[in-house]
Amino acid sequence: MLTPAIVRTVDFCTRYIRAVILLAVVIAAASAVYTVRNFSINANIDDLLSPKLDWRQREIAYHNAFPQSIQLILVVVDGPTPEKAAAATRALAQDLAKKTDLFRSVDEQGGGAFFARNGLLYAQADQLERMTGALTRANPLIGTLQSDPSLRGLVQTLSFATMGVQQQELPLDAMERPLTMAAEPIEKVLAGQPADFSWKVLLQGEAQPSDLRHFIAIWPYLNPSELEPAARAIAAIRQSVADLKLADADRARVRITGPAPIADEELASANEGVVLNGILTAVIIIVILWLALRSWRLVLAVCVTLAVGLIATAATGLLIAGALNPISIAFAVLFLGLGADFAIQYTVRYRAERHEKGDLRPALIGAADRVGAPLTLAAGAAAAGFFSFWPTPYTGLAQLGTIAGVGMAIAFLASVTLLPALVAALGAPPEPHRLRLPALAAVDSWLKRHRVLIVTVTAAVALLGSPALLKLDFDFDPLHLRDASSEVISTFRELDKDPNSGVNAAQVLTRSPQEAAAAAKKLAALPEVARTRTLDSFVPDDQDRKLGLIRRAAQALGSALARGQRPAPSDEENVAALRRGAANLRQTAGDAKGPGADAARRLASALDALAQSDQAHRADVAASFVTPLGPDLADLRENLKAERVTRANLPESLVRNWVSADGTNRVEADPKGDTNDEATLRRFATAVLKAEPSTTGQAIATLEWGDTIVLSFEEAAAVAFISIALLLWIVLRRFGDVLLTLIPLMVAAAVTLEICGLIGFPLNYANIIALPVLLGVGVAFKIYYILAWRRGQTDFLQSALTRAVFFSALLTATAFGSLWLSAHPGTSSMGKLLALSLACTLVSAVLFQPALMGEPRVKATPETRKLPRPPDEVQREAAQ
Repeated sequence: MLTPAIVRTVDFCTRYIRAVILLAVVIAAASAVYTVRNFSINANIDDLLSPKLDWRQREIAYHNAFPQSIQLILVVVDGPTPEKAAAATRALAQDLAKKTDLFRSVDEQGGGAFFARNGLLYAQADQLERMTGALTRANPLIGTLQSDPSLRGLVQTLSFATMGVQQQELPLDAMERPLTMAAEPIEKVLAGQPADFSWKVLLQGEAQPSDLRHFIAIWPYLNPSELEPAARAIAAIRQSVADLKLADADRARVRITGPAPIADEELASANEGVVLNGILTAVIIIVILWLALRSWRLVLAVCVTLAVGLIATAATGLLIAGALNPISIAFAVLFLGLGADFAIQYTVRYRAERHEKGDLRPALIGAADRVGAPLTLAAGAAAAGFFSFWPTPYTGLAQLGTIAGVGMAIAFLASVTLLPALVAALGAPPEPHRLRLPALAAVDSWLKRHRVLIVTVTAAVALLGSPALLKLDFDFDPLHLRDASSEVISTFRELDKDPNSGVNAAQVLTRSPQEAAAAAKKLAALPEVARTRTLDSFVPDDQDRKLGLIRRAAQALGSALARGQRPAPSDEENVAALRRGAANLRQTAGDAKGPGADAARRLASALDALAQSDQAHRADVAASFVTPLGPDLADLRENLKAERVTRANLPESLVRNWVSADGTNRVEADPKGDTNDEATLRRFATAVLKAEPSTTGQAIATLEWGDTIVLSFEEAAAVAFISIALLLWIVLRRFGDVLLTLIPLMVAAAVTLEICGLIGFPLNYANIIALPVLLGVGVAFKIYYILAWRRGQTDFLQSALTRAVFFSALLTATAFGSLWLSAHPGTSSMGKLLALSLACTLVSAVLFQPALMGEPRVKATPETRKLPRPPDEVQREAAQ
């Protein structure tokens, strides 16, 4: 039934050539206009899975309540000292806050007026007591620095410190650290190196990572009509960093990350090099078509057919989906791979028929008679494989499957309508030579004689390699499919390693502060949870004791911080002070041994060297010490004005991150242990979900991603296998022939996955599309062979069929190779696995399947084969 219908179709199209080509032009033009006007890509990775899933509904509810969680730009500022990190952060935040046309809000996390005043209340009570005690004892030093912020004042402060040693109130070794800290910047300035000094580090003992790294949380206005919605906001941030010269002034390192930049990075990396790769791929495809067809007219006909089909498929896909996603955009590669297969199968068969029949039109009709049924069945089976993903919750792949399935129908129709019309219109040249390759006759003969060995070895390889399937890794973390070298991704990964960053935190939405407190208490009791936080976590505990300590310190330091400044010293006065300080240090050290004495002599030498140097060096040293002193003293004044903190007087920007506009309260729980370990995250996610079934967050989403995708592929594989098997049964009507088609396909799939397990190549949400492509390409190749075999054909390697399959596979590999060269790691991994699966499929189709089929049931005759039998074949059969 199929063959006569296709023959009549080709006959009609080669009679009414102009009408067919004109209709194709109209369809292509209309499709192109629609595609240009409606083309869009949804780069949101979360939308690759169905919003109907329970965990996705919880995630969507969280994003709706706190939209800044997915629209956030996080600016990370690192500085060499706490003072410089804070100064750079403050300057950048203030500058960005002025750009209200680009940013909804700009929040310096842990900064601003509120934390500047009340920051000491967030320290532990015992720690605060030690801190305020040290500040009170440092009253004379603080007063001196306040009144004389110069080299003279610094030396006088140093004399107060060494006085305790001279009066035997303090061991000299206890001064080793501050003396060394004071000597280092002087030595660096004299050596022409950048120098920094931190009074906070001097007071606290060491710099905490949180002191050297600050964050600015920015909620931008996104432009959804642009390919990179956050591009303008990100450009403005970078411009501010450049204008403020933070790298020079504060030696600060400023980086950008967060959900919004990551989404932009996804599209930017996917589009990087697309034009160049596309041109190279097109050139290689044309060369392959020339090698297969040996006629520029045939090549042109195939290229035009593919172009029209691709444009029509793109328009249909946009009509169906509305917007493509990072997975479904690969439909173009699939169309070129399989669409070109249909075109090559037809045109190569046409060349063989042209050699036998001589005239062009009878050859076109004869080709339709020979390949019509195989093409129809191959297209139907490929479409069935792709459509099998439509009912799964993996909507990204379901969209690709739907578009690719429709594309198979379009490619098939174009191959039996437009392609014959174009060949007839262009007038392809005659074919003086047969397409068979006699040079491969010996290989065909060897395969026939050793078919049992080939089948046995192939089965053994597949079975012996099966343990490798246990090593197959499924990596469905979207973060691992980004360019690790980009600033946005490398910064995010760095934060991901910090257990306090909250990157893998779990989120629970509650209706009231009371429910939030109860949920936080329940989660905090879990051994898998490191800590929990709510808005109430920002109300310090034990405030009565802390406020008392701060008030006593304020009374003790009030006069010192209020001192007026002395007139600035002259350079001569600074030199004299430096020499007095050096002498005092040598006197203090005397003949003593130990680290304290060594540090005193080191600093004395540095002071003498500075006194003997020029005024510019002395100014640089003074700046190293004095520049951070001003902000530190200002911060201290503010810290000593702390007031009681309640939920009601927390800053609005902080409240907005924990309580939504409709009153939803957020609870955050951080995992305990290595957050990059999947087993740790799985235990954490399982535990918090058991305690609070409404939990969402990155840890839950990452694991649910993998589970959903695996389930989707299990469902799709079952549906595809059954649907393809039924389709083959309807056409072939022999259970054995169905198995002869499916077994090589299953062997190719098994070997592909075994190789992935052996080489440590993980499956991910992007490259896993190679499996449905394996179904499409694999079924098509194997159908061509099984139907030719049923017609009595043998010696497949030297046949025109294998020639068509080889060049089709080569062209498909080129299309997939264009993905391999992508700058986007996910797309590149997709190309790698597609190439591997294609190689396994080709070997299975060309070598294993003929050996598995063996001799045909019915010997071919000129009538069944529709072409004369070659003399060499007749002679071989007579000899046998």
